[in-house]
Amino acid sequence: MSSLRRMCWIFPDRESTRAQAMWHPFFWDLYAEVAAELGMTWCRHAPDAVTVDGLATGKPRVYVDQEPVTPEDTLFITALYSLPYQSMDVFNQYALYAVLEQAGFYLPFPAWLSPIANDKLATVLYLHDSPVPPIPTIRIGTGRDTGKHLYEVALDDLTYPAIVKPAGWCGGGGVNLARDAEEIRGLASLAQGGDTALVIQPYLGDGTIDYRVYVVDGKPYAVMKRTPQPGSPVANASRGGAMEFPEVPAELAAATEYFAAKLPIPFFCVDFLFDGERFWFSELEPDGVIAPDWGDPARTLQRDITRARWTACRDAHTRWLERS
Repeated sequence: MSSLRRMCWIFPDRESTRAQAMWHPFFWDLYAEVAAELGMTWCRHAPDAVTVDGLATGKPRVYVDQEPVTPEDTLFITALYSLPYQSMDVFNQYALYAVLEQAGFYLPFPAWLSPIANDKLATVLYLHDSPVPPIPTIRIGTGRDTGKHLYEVALDDLTYPAIVKPAGWCGGGGVNLARDAEEIRGLASLAQGGDTALVIQPYLGDGTIDYRVYVVDGKPYAVMKRTPQPGSPVANASRGGAMEFPEVPAELAAATEYFAAKLPIPFFCVDFLFDGERFWFSELEPDGVIAPDWGDPARTLQRDITRARWTACRDAHTRWLERS
């Protein structure tokens, strides 16, 4: 029997009314429905909703919107989000993850994993010996000296066209195609406005297909195949990519054992790119969106993956309590 009753998603409370109207039916509401079917609550809270009373040494008391929670009845989902309108929340998210971990709560995504998963080059370096080769990546910072082009010391071996995108965003935001070093200069000068670090990668060609493998309890549970619109360098649904859910390709299924060993957590997504001849490891998404199959009004697969995810989190929480 599990004592888990609540899964709190720590997420910066800065979505616009338009975004909230989109995300609720896309997956937020379904996440809550499936959790309720399993006898739990899934809720979304900003970092400032969590209050910690640490006056009694070694006996912290934690509250979520004034309601007391304990490590036995609550887990916190703590994957970092760092989109431009959330940048002021990055430190609060990191600090709160550390506080909750030290207060004895189970985090399905431990605090150490968030910076590795959020920064695209950190991900590639951590998983450098992946059986599916990681896509070559250059990381550059931007700031007051961007106009001095000091980062160009790393561009000598870069081929064009190249993909230029933020090192830590998600959802296909900020992904651009640069055809020469001058276009990289222009993109870097724009990123300078928000001190946004960039990654630069070889462009694999028009029509590059994106495969997102959903890994549950260390096993490949399903795959989402995303095909870009003609002329688009990115296949995300938010950028018009077409989604389908085929069988997991054998090469990616075989590689899952490696990723599960490096990431001993109950749920994560691994994104791969297929250039028409071979697969490339692209990104890690510890809180990757479980997207709906719009061709199925019952959204059966989305519900199945979500149910498997919440069950895996509940089981991992139980094992964690037994070891504590």
